[in-house]
Amino acid sequence: MRTQTENAARVVVIGAGMAGARLAARVPGVTVIGEEAHAPYNRVLLAEVLAGRYEPDVIALPPAEVRRGVRAVRVDRAERQVLCDDGSVVGYERLVLATGSNPVLPPLRGLGHMLPDGVHPFRTLDDCLALRAAVRPGVRAVVIGGGLLGVSAARALAECGAQVVLAQQGEHLMERQLDAEAAGMLRRHLEALGVEVHTECRVRGLRCTDGDTPAVRAVELADGYELEAEITVLACGVRPRAGLAQAAGLEVRKGIVVDDELRTSDPYIHAVGDCAEHSGTVYGLAGAALEQADVLAEVLAGRPARYEGTRALTRLTLRSPSATPAVAAGAPGGLDLAAFGDSRPMPGDDVIRLADATRGAYRTVVVRGDRLAGGVLFGDLAAVGTLARTWQDDEPLPADMSLLHLLTNDGGF
Repeated sequence: MRTQTENAARVVVIGAGMAGARLAARVPGVTVIGEEAHAPYNRVLLAEVLAGRYEPDVIALPPAEVRRGVRAVRVDRAERQVLCDDGSVVGYERLVLATGSNPVLPPLRGLGHMLPDGVHPFRTLDDCLALRAAVRPGVRAVVIGGGLLGVSAARALAECGAQVVLAQQGEHLMERQLDAEAAGMLRRHLEALGVEVHTECRVRGLRCTDGDTPAVRAVELADGYELEAEITVLACGVRPRAGLAQAAGLEVRKGIVVDDELRTSDPYIHAVGDCAEHSGTVYGLAGAALEQADVLAEVLAGRPARYEGTRALTRLTLRSPSATPAVAAGAPGGLDLAAFGDSRPMPGDDVIRLADATRGAYRTVVVRGDRLAGGVLFGDLAAVGTLARTWQDDEPLPADMSLLHLLTNDGGF
Protein backbone atom coordinates (compact mmCIF):
# COMPACT_ATOMS: atom_id res chain seq x y z
CA MET A 1 0.00 0.00 0.00
CA ARG A 2 1.31 3.40 -0.93
CA THR A 3 1.52 6.26 1.49
CA GLN A 4 -0.36 9.46 0.88
CA THR A 5 1.03 11.61 -1.90
CA GLU A 6 3.26 14.37 -0.62
CA ASN A 7 2.63 17.94 -1.64
CA ALA A 8 4.23 18.77 -4.96
CA ALA A 9 7.75 20.15 -4.62
CA ARG A 10 8.80 22.85 -7.04
CA VAL A 11 11.94 20.90 -8.03
CA VAL A 12 12.60 17.21 -7.34
CA VAL A 13 16.01 15.68 -8.10
CA ILE A 14 16.46 11.93 -8.50
CA GLY A 15 20.08 11.18 -7.64
CA ALA A 16 22.34 12.51 -4.89
CA GLY A 17 25.65 12.27 -6.70
CA MET A 18 27.87 15.20 -7.56
CA ALA A 19 25.42 16.70 -10.08
CA GLY A 20 22.39 16.33 -7.80
CA ALA A 21 24.22 17.71 -4.78
CA ARG A 22 25.55 20.66 -6.77
CA LEU A 23 22.05 21.50 -7.98
CA ALA A 24 20.66 21.26 -4.46
CA ALA A 25 23.32 23.73 -3.29
CA ARG A 26 22.34 26.18 -6.05
CA VAL A 27 18.53 25.96 -5.98
CA PRO A 28 16.63 26.63 -2.71
CA GLY A 29 13.98 24.17 -1.56
CA VAL A 30 14.97 21.26 -3.78
CA THR A 31 13.83 17.76 -2.79
CA VAL A 32 16.62 15.23 -3.46
CA ILE A 33 15.96 11.48 -3.58
CA GLY A 34 19.18 9.51 -3.09
CA GLU A 35 19.48 5.75 -3.40
CA GLU A 36 22.74 5.48 -1.45
CA ALA A 37 22.70 5.52 2.34
CA HIS A 38 25.72 7.84 2.39
CA ALA A 39 25.62 11.61 2.26
CA PRO A 40 26.70 13.00 -1.16
CA TYR A 41 30.43 12.61 -1.75
CA ASN A 42 33.15 13.46 -4.27
CA ARG A 43 33.58 10.29 -6.31
CA VAL A 44 36.74 11.67 -7.93
CA LEU A 45 38.50 10.93 -4.62
CA LEU A 46 37.37 7.32 -4.18
CA ALA A 47 40.85 6.01 -5.00
CA GLU A 48 42.21 8.10 -2.12
CA VAL A 49 39.73 6.39 0.22
CA LEU A 50 40.71 2.98 -1.15
CA ALA A 51 44.38 3.75 -0.53
CA GLY A 52 43.56 4.71 3.06
CA ARG A 53 44.74 8.26 2.58
CA TYR A 54 41.27 9.70 3.24
CA GLU A 55 38.38 8.55 5.35
CA PRO A 56 34.87 8.75 3.81
CA ASP A 57 33.92 11.86 5.76
CA VAL A 58 36.79 13.76 4.13
CA ILE A 59 35.28 13.38 0.65
CA ALA A 60 31.75 14.35 1.74
CA LEU A 61 30.21 17.25 -0.16
CA PRO A 62 28.63 20.26 1.59
CA PRO A 63 25.49 19.21 3.50
CA ALA A 64 22.31 18.94 1.46
CA GLU A 65 18.81 17.80 2.37
CA VAL A 66 18.66 14.32 0.89
CA ARG A 67 16.16 11.49 1.39
CA ARG A 68 18.84 8.81 1.70
CA GLY A 69 18.38 5.13 0.99
CA VAL A 70 15.27 5.73 -1.11
CA ARG A 71 15.07 4.51 -4.70
CA ALA A 72 12.79 6.06 -7.29
CA VAL A 73 11.08 3.21 -9.15
CA ARG A 74 8.76 5.02 -11.57
CA VAL A 75 8.04 8.45 -12.98
CA ASP A 76 4.37 9.18 -13.70
CA ARG A 77 4.61 12.00 -16.23
CA ALA A 78 0.84 12.47 -16.54
CA GLU A 79 0.45 13.09 -12.80
CA ARG A 80 3.94 14.57 -12.40
CA GLN A 81 4.81 12.20 -9.62
CA VAL A 82 7.78 10.08 -8.59
CA LEU A 83 6.96 6.69 -7.04
CA CYS A 84 9.57 5.38 -4.59
CA ASP A 85 10.42 1.95 -3.20
CA ASP A 86 9.46 2.99 0.35
CA GLY A 87 5.86 3.52 -0.78
CA SER A 88 6.04 7.30 -0.93
CA VAL A 89 4.84 9.34 -3.89
CA VAL A 90 6.49 12.71 -4.49
CA GLY A 91 4.85 15.28 -6.73
CA TYR A 92 6.90 17.75 -8.75
CA GLU A 93 6.62 20.88 -10.85
CA ARG A 94 10.05 20.23 -12.40
CA LEU A 95 11.90 16.94 -12.23
CA VAL A 96 15.66 16.53 -12.64
CA LEU A 97 17.15 13.14 -13.46
CA ALA A 98 20.68 12.93 -12.05
CA THR A 99 20.76 9.14 -11.95
CA GLY A 100 24.43 8.85 -12.92
CA SER A 101 25.87 5.72 -14.46
CA ASN A 102 26.42 2.04 -13.76
CA PRO A 103 29.74 0.21 -14.10
CA VAL A 104 30.02 -1.89 -17.24
CA LEU A 105 30.16 -5.58 -16.38
CA PRO A 106 32.01 -7.25 -19.26
CA PRO A 107 30.63 -10.47 -20.80
CA LEU A 108 33.10 -12.80 -19.11
CA ARG A 109 32.69 -16.50 -18.54
CA GLY A 110 31.99 -17.03 -14.86
CA LEU A 111 30.50 -13.59 -14.34
CA GLY A 112 26.74 -13.67 -13.85
CA HIS A 113 24.18 -11.34 -12.34
CA MET A 114 25.52 -12.17 -8.88
CA LEU A 115 29.20 -11.31 -8.64
CA PRO A 116 31.43 -14.07 -7.21
CA ASP A 117 33.14 -13.34 -3.92
CA GLY A 118 36.25 -11.30 -4.50
CA VAL A 119 34.92 -9.56 -7.64
CA HIS A 120 34.38 -5.85 -7.14
CA PRO A 121 33.10 -3.02 -9.30
CA PHE A 122 34.67 0.34 -8.43
CA ARG A 123 32.06 3.04 -8.81
CA THR A 124 30.43 3.92 -5.49
CA LEU A 125 31.61 4.55 -1.95
CA ASP A 126 30.14 1.18 -0.91
CA ASP A 127 32.18 -0.48 -3.69
CA CYS A 128 35.26 1.31 -2.41
CA LEU A 129 34.73 0.38 1.24
CA ALA A 130 34.02 -3.27 0.38
CA LEU A 131 37.23 -3.42 -1.65
CA ARG A 132 39.24 -1.72 1.10
CA ALA A 133 37.96 -4.26 3.62
CA ALA A 134 39.05 -7.13 1.36
CA VAL A 135 42.60 -5.90 0.71
CA ARG A 136 45.51 -7.01 2.84
CA PRO A 137 49.29 -7.00 2.26
CA GLY A 138 50.32 -9.66 -0.23
CA VAL A 139 46.83 -10.37 -1.59
CA ARG A 140 46.79 -11.06 -5.34
CA ALA A 141 44.64 -8.49 -7.14
CA VAL A 142 43.83 -8.19 -10.84
CA VAL A 143 42.40 -4.94 -12.20
CA ILE A 144 40.58 -5.36 -15.52
CA GLY A 145 40.67 -2.09 -17.46
CA GLY A 146 43.52 0.37 -17.99
CA GLY A 147 41.61 3.63 -18.22
CA LEU A 148 41.71 6.42 -15.65
CA LEU A 149 39.65 4.43 -13.14
CA GLY A 150 41.68 1.23 -13.56
CA VAL A 151 45.00 3.05 -13.21
CA SER A 152 43.75 4.82 -10.07
CA ALA A 153 42.51 1.54 -8.56
CA ALA A 154 45.76 -0.28 -9.35
CA ARG A 155 47.83 2.46 -7.72
CA ALA A 156 45.60 2.48 -4.61
CA LEU A 157 45.77 -1.31 -4.26
CA ALA A 158 49.56 -1.19 -4.54
CA GLU A 159 49.58 1.38 -1.73
CA CYS A 160 47.64 -1.14 0.38
CA GLY A 161 50.39 -3.71 -0.21
CA ALA A 162 48.56 -5.90 -2.72
CA GLN A 163 50.34 -7.75 -5.52
CA VAL A 164 48.63 -6.00 -8.44
CA VAL A 165 48.25 -6.97 -12.09
CA LEU A 166 46.63 -4.45 -14.43
CA ALA A 167 45.11 -5.96 -17.60
CA GLN A 168 44.36 -3.53 -20.43
CA GLN A 169 42.80 -4.67 -23.70
CA GLY A 170 44.05 -1.68 -25.70
CA GLU A 171 47.53 -0.91 -26.96
CA HIS A 172 48.41 1.38 -24.07
CA LEU A 173 47.08 2.77 -20.80
CA MET A 174 44.50 5.56 -20.70
CA GLU A 175 43.99 5.48 -24.46
CA ARG A 176 41.27 8.15 -24.37
CA GLN A 177 43.57 10.71 -22.80
CA LEU A 178 47.23 9.84 -23.46
CA ASP A 179 49.42 9.37 -26.49
CA ALA A 180 51.70 6.33 -26.68
CA GLU A 181 54.78 8.07 -25.28
CA ALA A 182 53.02 9.47 -22.22
CA ALA A 183 51.27 6.13 -21.67
CA GLY A 184 54.67 4.42 -21.73
CA MET A 185 55.93 6.75 -19.01
CA LEU A 186 52.81 6.05 -16.96
CA ARG A 187 53.35 2.32 -17.37
CA ARG A 188 56.95 2.57 -16.17
CA HIS A 189 55.84 4.56 -13.15
CA LEU A 190 53.21 1.97 -12.21
CA GLU A 191 55.73 -0.83 -12.65
CA ALA A 192 58.09 1.02 -10.29
CA LEU A 193 55.27 0.95 -7.75
CA GLY A 194 55.12 -2.84 -8.09
CA VAL A 195 52.17 -3.06 -10.52
CA GLU A 196 52.50 -5.68 -13.27
CA VAL A 197 51.01 -4.17 -16.44
CA HIS A 198 49.70 -6.18 -19.40
CA THR A 199 48.50 -4.32 -22.51
CA GLU A 200 46.82 -5.79 -25.61
CA CYS A 201 45.52 -8.33 -23.13
CA ARG A 202 41.99 -9.67 -23.63
CA VAL A 203 40.28 -11.27 -20.65
CA ARG A 204 38.12 -14.29 -21.45
CA GLY A 205 36.66 -15.28 -18.10
CA LEU A 206 36.99 -15.89 -14.40
CA ARG A 207 37.85 -19.18 -12.74
CA CYS A 208 35.89 -19.52 -9.53
CA THR A 209 35.44 -22.10 -6.80
CA ASP A 210 32.41 -24.39 -6.89
CA GLY A 211 29.57 -24.25 -4.40
CA ASP A 212 26.73 -21.99 -3.36
CA THR A 213 29.04 -19.01 -2.87
CA PRO A 214 31.66 -19.14 -5.64
CA ALA A 215 34.82 -17.10 -5.13
CA VAL A 216 37.24 -15.91 -7.79
CA ARG A 217 40.55 -17.73 -8.00
CA ALA A 218 42.00 -16.65 -11.33
CA VAL A 219 41.42 -14.43 -14.36
CA GLU A 220 41.60 -16.32 -17.66
CA LEU A 221 43.13 -14.57 -20.66
CA ALA A 222 42.22 -15.22 -24.29
CA ASP A 223 45.54 -16.97 -24.91
CA GLY A 224 44.82 -19.46 -22.13
CA TYR A 225 47.14 -17.92 -19.56
CA GLU A 226 45.73 -17.48 -16.06
CA LEU A 227 46.42 -14.68 -13.62
CA GLU A 228 46.00 -15.80 -10.03
CA ALA A 229 43.50 -13.56 -8.30
CA GLU A 230 42.00 -13.40 -4.83
CA ILE A 231 40.53 -10.00 -5.72
CA THR A 232 39.36 -8.84 -9.15
CA VAL A 233 38.42 -5.23 -9.82
CA LEU A 234 36.18 -4.41 -12.78
CA ALA A 235 37.16 -1.01 -14.20
CA CYS A 236 35.74 -1.48 -17.69
CA GLY A 237 33.94 1.84 -18.07
CA VAL A 238 30.47 3.06 -17.21
CA ARG A 239 27.08 3.20 -18.91
CA PRO A 240 24.45 5.95 -18.41
CA ARG A 241 21.76 4.91 -15.97
CA ALA A 242 18.75 5.72 -18.11
CA GLY A 243 16.28 2.92 -17.34
CA LEU A 244 13.94 5.14 -15.31
CA ALA A 245 13.80 7.66 -18.15
CA GLN A 246 13.31 4.98 -20.77
CA ALA A 247 10.43 3.40 -18.83
CA ALA A 248 8.82 6.85 -18.61
CA GLY A 249 8.91 7.19 -22.39
CA LEU A 250 11.61 9.87 -22.59
CA GLU A 251 13.98 9.95 -25.55
CA VAL A 252 17.06 7.86 -24.78
CA ARG A 253 19.95 7.11 -27.11
CA LYS A 254 23.33 6.56 -25.49
CA GLY A 255 21.96 8.56 -22.55
CA ILE A 256 18.90 10.68 -21.76
CA VAL A 257 18.74 13.19 -24.60
CA VAL A 258 18.75 16.85 -23.49
CA ASP A 259 18.85 20.23 -25.22
CA ASP A 260 20.90 23.32 -24.36
CA GLU A 261 18.68 23.96 -21.31
CA LEU A 262 19.27 20.37 -20.15
CA ARG A 263 15.60 19.66 -20.94
CA THR A 264 14.51 16.16 -22.00
CA SER A 265 11.75 15.33 -24.48
CA ASP A 266 9.32 16.18 -21.64
CA PRO A 267 9.41 19.97 -21.00
CA TYR A 268 8.92 19.41 -17.25
CA ILE A 269 11.87 17.01 -16.90
CA HIS A 270 15.60 17.78 -17.12
CA ALA A 271 18.68 15.56 -16.90
CA VAL A 272 22.25 16.31 -15.82
CA GLY A 273 25.47 14.42 -15.20
CA ASP A 274 26.55 10.98 -16.35
CA CYS A 275 23.04 9.97 -17.44
CA ALA A 276 22.59 12.93 -19.84
CA GLU A 277 23.41 13.00 -23.55
CA HIS A 278 23.92 16.48 -25.01
CA SER A 279 24.55 16.98 -28.73
CA GLY A 280 25.36 13.28 -29.10
CA THR A 281 27.90 13.26 -26.24
CA VAL A 282 27.75 11.53 -22.87
CA TYR A 283 30.63 13.02 -20.91
CA GLY A 284 30.84 10.78 -17.85
CA LEU A 285 33.08 13.37 -16.19
CA ALA A 286 32.69 15.15 -12.89
CA GLY A 287 33.55 18.51 -14.45
CA ALA A 288 30.79 18.20 -17.01
CA ALA A 289 28.26 17.13 -14.35
CA LEU A 290 29.03 20.21 -12.24
CA GLU A 291 28.91 22.54 -15.23
CA GLN A 292 25.54 21.13 -16.30
CA ALA A 293 24.16 21.52 -12.78
CA ASP A 294 25.27 25.16 -12.69
CA VAL A 295 23.58 25.90 -16.01
CA LEU A 296 20.38 24.15 -14.96
CA ALA A 297 20.29 26.11 -11.69
CA GLU A 298 20.16 29.30 -13.76
CA VAL A 299 17.45 27.88 -16.03
CA LEU A 300 15.30 26.81 -13.06
CA ALA A 301 15.70 30.28 -11.56
CA GLY A 302 14.27 31.79 -14.75
CA ARG A 303 17.55 33.31 -15.89
CA PRO A 304 18.87 32.86 -19.43
CA ALA A 305 21.53 30.15 -19.60
CA ARG A 306 22.61 27.57 -22.16
CA TYR A 307 24.87 24.55 -21.93
CA GLU A 308 27.22 24.39 -24.90
CA GLY A 309 29.30 21.36 -23.95
CA THR A 310 32.28 20.85 -21.67
CA ARG A 311 35.95 21.07 -22.50
CA ALA A 312 37.33 18.99 -19.67
CA LEU A 313 40.84 18.63 -18.34
CA THR A 314 41.84 15.21 -16.95
CA ARG A 315 44.35 15.17 -14.09
CA LEU A 316 45.85 12.25 -12.22
CA THR A 317 48.30 12.23 -9.32
CA LEU A 318 50.16 9.08 -8.32
CA ARG A 319 52.18 8.93 -5.11
CA SER A 320 54.61 6.37 -3.78
CA PRO A 321 52.93 3.93 -1.37
CA SER A 322 54.61 5.00 1.87
CA ALA A 323 52.86 2.19 3.76
CA THR A 324 54.73 -0.43 1.73
CA PRO A 325 58.48 0.28 1.90
CA ALA A 326 59.44 -2.76 -0.13
CA VAL A 327 57.39 -1.54 -3.06
CA ALA A 328 58.25 2.12 -2.59
CA ALA A 329 62.00 1.56 -2.59
CA GLY A 330 62.25 1.54 -6.36
CA ALA A 331 59.46 3.99 -7.07
CA PRO A 332 59.74 7.65 -7.90
CA GLY A 333 58.42 10.12 -5.35
CA GLY A 334 55.24 10.85 -7.26
CA LEU A 335 53.77 11.62 -10.61
CA ASP A 336 51.40 14.21 -12.02
CA LEU A 337 49.80 14.09 -15.44
CA ALA A 338 47.24 16.18 -17.25
CA ALA A 339 45.51 15.67 -20.59
CA PHE A 340 43.05 17.86 -22.45
CA GLY A 341 41.37 17.93 -25.84
CA ASP A 342 42.53 15.74 -28.71
CA SER A 343 46.18 14.80 -28.31
CA ARG A 344 46.11 12.53 -31.37
CA PRO A 345 47.27 14.58 -34.37
CA MET A 346 45.44 14.62 -37.68
CA PRO A 347 47.07 15.21 -41.08
CA GLY A 348 48.16 18.84 -41.30
CA ASP A 349 48.38 19.38 -37.54
CA ASP A 350 51.50 20.79 -35.91
CA VAL A 351 52.87 18.76 -33.00
CA ILE A 352 55.32 20.16 -30.47
CA ARG A 353 57.02 17.87 -27.95
CA LEU A 354 59.49 18.48 -25.15
CA ALA A 355 60.93 15.61 -23.14
CA ASP A 356 63.32 15.66 -20.19
CA ALA A 357 64.35 12.11 -19.36
CA THR A 358 66.39 13.21 -16.33
CA ARG A 359 63.41 14.86 -14.65
CA GLY A 360 60.87 12.39 -16.04
CA ALA A 361 58.96 15.22 -17.69
CA TYR A 362 57.12 15.15 -21.01
CA ARG A 363 54.95 17.72 -22.73
CA THR A 364 53.19 17.64 -26.07
CA VAL A 365 50.59 19.87 -27.69
CA VAL A 366 48.68 19.59 -30.95
CA VAL A 367 47.93 22.76 -32.90
CA ARG A 368 45.16 22.54 -35.51
CA GLY A 369 45.08 25.57 -37.76
CA ASP A 370 45.37 28.57 -35.45
CA ARG A 371 43.98 26.83 -32.36
CA LEU A 372 45.20 24.52 -29.66
CA ALA A 373 43.55 21.12 -30.22
CA GLY A 374 44.87 19.28 -27.17
CA GLY A 375 47.88 18.17 -25.23
CA VAL A 376 49.46 15.98 -22.60
CA LEU A 377 51.75 17.03 -19.75
CA PHE A 378 53.53 14.45 -17.67
CA GLY A 379 55.71 15.07 -14.62
CA ASP A 380 55.95 18.86 -14.80
CA LEU A 381 52.57 20.63 -14.91
CA ALA A 382 53.86 24.21 -14.58
CA ALA A 383 52.36 25.20 -17.94
CA VAL A 384 49.05 23.37 -17.60
CA GLY A 385 47.02 26.33 -16.36
CA THR A 386 47.77 28.59 -19.31
CA LEU A 387 47.53 25.77 -21.83
CA ALA A 388 44.18 24.58 -20.50
CA ARG A 389 42.75 28.12 -20.49
CA THR A 390 43.92 28.68 -24.06
CA TRP A 391 42.27 25.44 -25.14
CA GLN A 392 39.07 26.01 -23.16
CA ASP A 393 38.65 29.56 -24.51
CA ASP A 394 39.12 28.22 -28.07
CA GLU A 395 40.76 31.49 -29.10
CA PRO A 396 43.14 31.82 -32.06
CA LEU A 397 46.79 31.64 -31.07
CA PRO A 398 48.81 34.85 -31.56
CA ALA A 399 50.26 34.86 -35.07
CA ASP A 400 53.67 36.06 -33.90
CA MET A 401 54.05 33.46 -31.15
CA SER A 402 56.57 30.65 -31.51
CA LEU A 403 54.81 27.30 -31.09
CA LEU A 404 57.63 26.20 -28.80
CA HIS A 405 56.55 28.90 -26.35
CA LEU A 406 53.34 26.97 -25.74
CA LEU A 407 55.34 24.52 -23.67
CA THR A 408 57.26 27.00 -21.53
CA ASN A 409 56.25 27.40 -17.92
CA ASP A 410 54.10 30.45 -18.54
CA GLY A 411 52.55 29.12 -21.73
CA GLY A 412 54.23 31.80 -23.82
CA PHE A 413 51.97 34.67 -22.73
